[in-house]
Amino acid sequence: MEGHGFVSPEVVARYARDAAQGVEGVTRIVDGVRKGVRLEDDTIELHLAVGWGASIPELGTAVQRAVADYLARMTDVRPAAVNVVVEEVDAA
Repeated sequence: MEGHGFVSPEVVARYARDAAQGVEGVTRIVDGVRKGVRLEDDTIELHLAVGWGASIPELGTAVQRAVADYLARMTDVRPAAVNVVVEEVDAA
Protein backbone atom coordinates (compact mmCIF):
# COMPACT_ATOMS: atom_id res chain seq x y z
CA MET A 1 0.00 0.00 0.00
CA GLU A 2 1.41 3.36 -1.00
CA GLY A 3 1.05 6.19 1.46
CA HIS A 4 0.57 9.81 0.64
CA GLY A 5 1.40 12.44 3.18
CA PHE A 6 0.18 15.94 3.70
CA VAL A 7 2.35 18.68 5.08
CA SER A 8 0.37 21.47 6.70
CA PRO A 9 0.88 25.06 5.54
CA GLU A 10 2.12 25.95 9.03
CA VAL A 11 4.91 23.38 8.78
CA VAL A 12 5.87 24.54 5.28
CA ALA A 13 5.96 28.15 6.53
CA ARG A 14 8.16 27.14 9.48
CA TYR A 15 10.55 25.26 7.18
CA ALA A 16 10.74 28.25 4.82
CA ARG A 17 11.36 30.57 7.76
CA ASP A 18 14.13 28.36 9.14
CA ALA A 19 15.83 28.03 5.75
CA ALA A 20 15.73 31.79 5.12
CA GLN A 21 17.15 32.60 8.55
CA GLY A 22 20.06 30.30 7.81
CA VAL A 23 21.23 32.50 4.93
CA GLU A 24 24.06 34.85 5.83
CA GLY A 25 22.88 38.45 5.69
CA VAL A 26 19.30 37.74 6.75
CA THR A 27 18.95 39.29 10.19
CA ARG A 28 15.35 38.31 10.83
CA ILE A 29 11.94 37.56 9.39
CA VAL A 30 9.67 40.62 9.58
CA ASP A 31 6.52 39.50 11.32
CA GLY A 32 3.13 40.63 10.18
CA VAL A 33 1.77 38.39 7.45
CA ARG A 34 1.73 34.84 8.80
CA LYS A 35 4.80 35.52 10.86
CA GLY A 36 6.63 36.96 7.86
CA VAL A 37 5.91 34.03 5.56
CA ARG A 38 2.95 33.91 3.20
CA LEU A 39 1.89 30.79 1.30
CA GLU A 40 -0.38 30.95 -1.69
CA ASP A 41 -0.89 27.87 -3.84
CA ASP A 42 2.66 26.70 -4.60
CA THR A 43 4.30 30.10 -4.06
CA ILE A 44 6.08 31.26 -0.93
CA GLU A 45 6.60 34.91 -0.03
CA LEU A 46 9.10 35.84 2.68
CA HIS A 47 9.35 39.27 4.32
CA LEU A 48 12.91 39.83 5.52
CA ALA A 49 15.19 42.25 7.26
CA VAL A 50 18.76 42.20 6.02
CA GLY A 51 22.03 43.46 7.38
CA TRP A 52 23.52 46.77 6.29
CA GLY A 53 25.88 46.29 3.38
CA ALA A 54 24.37 43.02 2.18
CA SER A 55 23.95 42.70 -1.57
CA ILE A 56 20.18 42.46 -1.78
CA PRO A 57 20.08 40.78 -5.24
CA GLU A 58 22.63 38.15 -4.17
CA LEU A 59 20.94 37.63 -0.82
CA GLY A 60 17.54 37.27 -2.48
CA THR A 61 18.88 34.62 -4.84
CA ALA A 62 20.54 32.76 -1.95
CA VAL A 63 17.30 32.80 0.06
CA GLN A 64 15.29 31.54 -2.92
CA ARG A 65 17.72 28.69 -3.47
CA ALA A 66 18.01 27.78 0.22
CA VAL A 67 14.24 27.73 0.77
CA ALA A 68 13.48 25.73 -2.38
CA ASP A 69 16.22 23.19 -1.66
CA TYR A 70 15.24 22.80 2.01
CA LEU A 71 11.57 22.29 1.18
CA ALA A 72 12.46 19.77 -1.52
CA ARG A 73 14.53 17.81 1.01
CA MET A 74 12.04 18.00 3.87
CA THR A 75 8.72 17.69 2.02
CA ASP A 76 9.74 16.24 -1.36
CA VAL A 77 8.03 19.22 -3.01
CA ARG A 78 9.74 22.18 -4.67
CA PRO A 79 7.74 25.45 -4.70
CA ALA A 80 6.96 27.04 -8.06
CA ALA A 81 8.30 30.37 -6.78
CA VAL A 82 9.98 31.81 -3.70
CA ASN A 83 9.45 35.56 -3.58
CA VAL A 84 11.68 37.63 -1.30
CA VAL A 85 10.50 41.00 -0.02
CA VAL A 86 13.13 43.04 1.80
CA GLU A 87 11.14 45.06 4.32
CA GLU A 88 13.99 46.52 6.36
CA VAL A 89 17.74 47.03 6.37
CA ASP A 90 19.20 46.71 9.85
CA ALA A 91 22.10 48.90 10.96
CA ALA A 92 25.52 47.32 11.28
